Amino acid sequence: MRSSLTATPIAQASAWMTGTLCAFTLMAIAGRELSADLNTFQILFFRSLISLGLISLWLTITGWHPIKTQQLGTHGLRNAAHFLGQYGWFYGIGLIPLAEVFAIEFTVPIWTAVIATLILNERLNKARVFAIITGLLGVLIILRPGLEIINTASLAVLGGAISYALAHTLTKKISHQDSPLGIIFYMALMQLPLGLVPCLMDWKTPTGSLWGWLTLIALCALVAHYCLARALSLADATVVIPMDFLRLPLIAVVGFLLYKEVIDWPIFAGASLIVLGNMINLMYERRLGFQQGS
Repeated sequence: MRSSLTATPIAQASAWMTGTLCAFTLMAIAGRELSADLNTFQILFFRSLISLGLISLWLTITGWHPIKTQQLGTHGLRNAAHFLGQYGWFYGIGLIPLAEVFAIEFTVPIWTAVIATLILNERLNKARVFAIITGLLGVLIILRPGLEIINTASLAVLGGAISYALAHTLTKKISHQDSPLGIIFYMALMQLPLGLVPCLMDWKTPTGSLWGWLTLIALCALVAHYCLARALSLADATVVIPMDFLRLPLIAVVGFLLYKEVIDWPIFAGASLIVLGNMINLMYERRLGFQQGS
């Protein structure tokens, strides 16, 4: 019988996802503060530059062995997808309410369930199908197609969510062989030129407090993705990703207190449907985990 003092893999994954939740919330605040002065490509470039410097410093002290990999091609695909996801996320952060960005981003588990089934051969059970259906309905309520003109920024965030799902699924695949530190090293290294080339066309050198916000984004990105990689090494992608649904009420409070943003009913209703599907899926997976571990 398993000891009650021994944390289950899902409990450990939940602990790591708490770090991811806090880090992504701080990233959203920093991204909003930077959006008035820097374009999205510049934010992504400096985020990668600072992150790469910090990781390289750490590896110089501790040793470079964590970056050994035989999956460079998969890293490349993962980081191209993740870069597109980041672009959609930061683009939306500067133009629409933070709660709407996070609500649309909650569709990541929907796309993750589909992509993980295709790539990782994970099961697509009834609970996951329910999460997909309720998630799609939630997106339709949030975007309200036909009732009003769909915001371009909202579509960018939705496209980013699909890209994030592919990136998360590939992270799960990579994490079987590569270390979390190696994953975030290649993330910073490969995404650096992806951000540099387009931002050269409209270059602006950061000054003053902008460097502080950029550093905060880089630090939070490292923490968030390290925690995410650790969580994905402990549980299925379709179990880990729904764990951060608490980001929505948290960012709603932040948006109200800092930017006077008010959540309208379609965002609340759509997000509630998405969260409902995710929670039922999570509870079903936990029940299966307990049954298999008993």
